[in-house]
Amino acid sequence: MKRFLAGCLLFASGLAQASMELPLFFSDGMVLQRDRPIPVWGMADAGSRVRVEFDGNAVETLADHSGRWRLTLPAHAAGGPYRMRIVGAGASRELRDILIGDVWLASGQSNMEWRLLQTKNAMTEIRNATDARIRHFKIPHAWSGQRQWQLEGGSWVASSPETAGDFSAVAHLFAREIRAAAGVPIGIIDSSWGGSRIEAWMDAETLGIDPMQVARDAARMREEEEIALSGTRRRLARWSTLPADDTGWQAEHLDERDWVSIPVPMLWEQAGWTGLDGVAWYRTSFELGDAQARRGIRLALGRIDDSDDTWVNGIAVGAMRNQWNTQRTYEVPARALHAGRNTLAVRVIDTGGGGGIHGAPEEVCVQSDGRGCVPLAREWRFRVVDAVFSAVDGKQRAPTLLYNRMIAPLGDIPLRGVIWYQGESNADTPEDALRYRQQFVAMIRQWRGQWASPELPFLWVQLANFRSGFDTATQSPWALLRESQSAALALPFTAQVTTIDIGTPADIHPTNKQDVAHRLALAARHLAYGESLAYSPPVFKSVDFAANEAHVRFDCGAALSVRGGGDRVGGFALAGADRVFHPAQASIRDDVVAVSSPQVAEPHAVRYGWRDNPEDADLLGAEHLPVSPFRSDAW
Repeated sequence: MKRFLAGCLLFASGLAQASMELPLFFSDGMVLQRDRPIPVWGMADAGSRVRVEFDGNAVETLADHSGRWRLTLPAHAAGGPYRMRIVGAGASRELRDILIGDVWLASGQSNMEWRLLQTKNAMTEIRNATDARIRHFKIPHAWSGQRQWQLEGGSWVASSPETAGDFSAVAHLFAREIRAAAGVPIGIIDSSWGGSRIEAWMDAETLGIDPMQVARDAARMREEEEIALSGTRRRLARWSTLPADDTGWQAEHLDERDWVSIPVPMLWEQAGWTGLDGVAWYRTSFELGDAQARRGIRLALGRIDDSDDTWVNGIAVGAMRNQWNTQRTYEVPARALHAGRNTLAVRVIDTGGGGGIHGAPEEVCVQSDGRGCVPLAREWRFRVVDAVFSAVDGKQRAPTLLYNRMIAPLGDIPLRGVIWYQGESNADTPEDALRYRQQFVAMIRQWRGQWASPELPFLWVQLANFRSGFDTATQSPWALLRESQSAALALPFTAQVTTIDIGTPADIHPTNKQDVAHRLALAARHLAYGESLAYSPPVFKSVDFAANEAHVRFDCGAALSVRGGGDRVGGFALAGADRVFHPAQASIRDDVVAVSSPQVAEPHAVRYGWRDNPEDADLLGAEHLPVSPFRSDAW
C-alpha cells in the first residue's frame, strides 16, 4: 500500500511538472483559414509526444530538445463549429466552437484601432452586429526587444451588440461586407497601435539594424519604464479607493483637500503620471465682475485627450468625445455664472496614449468682453477616478519593437489577406514621407516572407484629407506619403483605397469608417475572391504637354466624372520651367483631363490634389471612387 501511494504521488508530481502551452490564438471560438493546411504549434516538455485531433483527423509529433513542437493538419472546407483536442506532456486540452472560414490580419495605427463605438452611427452599427460567425481577436499593446513566440494576451470574441463596440470599426465593417459576399465565417486578427510608425512593425533585418542592439536598447527602456510606472503607482497610493465614486464632483463647492496640483495645459504623463490611462478630474476657479457674469463668457480649454465633460458652478457647459487634438471652446451662459469666484470642473477620459488638458498656454483662458482672453490659473487641482496602466508612450514609434511582440508570434497561421491603415505618424517631414516609399514595400515583402506567401493579398488605406499643419506653399508631407503608398502598387496582389474625399480636415480620426471599409471590401472581393467589379479609380498614367495645356491620361479605363456633376475638375496645378505651381483649370474630354492656367504659358509639370487637405480635388472614377493625388514631376 505504501509503495502504491508513493507511486501515485510520483505520478501526480509528474503531471504537475508537465506543461503544454499553445499560442493564445489557438483557443475557444477561433477562426481558422479554410482550404489551407493548418499548422498547429506550441511548447511542451522536451521529447514528449504531442497529438492533435480535429474533425476525424489525428496528427502526432515529438517536442524537440527545447520543448518546441509543430505539426500540420490537412486543409479543411469552411464550416463549423468544431472541436480540437491536443494531448501531450501528460496534459490534455480541448478547444471548442472552432469555425473554418477566412482570416484577415488588420494592422496599423489609430485609424485601424478606432473602435466601432467611436464611429459614425455607432449605436446602429452596434445593434446590427448580431452575426456570431464574425469573430475578432484583439492583440493587446505590447513590445519586445527580441522576437517572441507568444502574444501578450487576447482572446477570440464573437460579434454581438454586447461586444462589437470595442472591435476595430474598419475591420468589423470590412468583415461584415466580406462575410455577406463570401458566405463563410470571417476572423479578424487586430494587431494595431495608435501613433505607431511603420518601423515599429518591421523586423531588424529588414531595417538593416543590429538585433542585439535593439535588445539592449529595449532592456534599458524596460528598466526606465518600470521606474516611471513605480512613481505613478506611488502617487496613486494616496487614494485608498480606486475606482472612486465621483458623483457630484462637478459641484461648485467641493472638499479638495485630498486632491493634488497639476500644471495646465500639460499632458498628465508629462506632469509625472507616466503610463496612466483612465478617468480623472480637473478643477480650478476664475473671477468675474458683475457685468461680465451677466454677459456670459467664452471658455477656452485648450485640447483634451481624449474626451471631456465640463461644468461651471455645477452647470454643464460643454462636452466632446474622442477629439484628442481638438481645441475646446464652450459658450457659458449668464445663468451659470455670478460675480466673484466661479468654479470650473472638467472630467477627462483617456483611452490610451497621452491624457489630460494640453495645448498652448494661450489656448486656456476666459473671454468675457469680445477682446482679450484672460489666462486661467496655471496650477489646477487634480484627482484620479479610475486608473489603467499602459506601456509608456514612444514604444510604438521605435523600430522593430511591435513586430517582435505583436506580429512575429502569429507565425505562419494561414491568412486570406492583410488590411493596413497607417502612415500618419510617418508624415511629419518630407524626409520621413519619402523614406516610407522603401519602407512600405520592404515591410510588405517581409510579412509575405513570414507567411511564405508571395501572393498574400495586401490592401491599404491611403491617407485621408487632413489639415496636418506640416504642409507649406511648396511642400506637403502628406501628399508625399500618399505618393509613397501609391508606389507600393507596383507589387503584385496589392490594392489601395483612396480616402481624400471622406476625411475630416480638423480631425485626424474621421468617424466615417463605413466608406473606408466598403472600399477595402471592394478591393478584397476583386483581389482575394476574384470578383469582376470596379474596385479602383483611374490611376495616373501619363501626361502630354501641347501648347499651353497638359493632357492627363489614366489607367483602369476612363469613366471619369466630377463629384457634384459637370466636367470642370478642381484640385489641379501647373508649373513651367521655373517650378512654381499655380492653380489651374481642368476639364474632362472623353478619357483625358485637359489642364491649363493663364499664369503658365508653357507647362512642364502637373499636380493633382497635392496638399495635405485637397478639399477641391473632385475627380472620380467608377463607383464614385476618388482619383488618388499624383504629380508628373519628381522635383
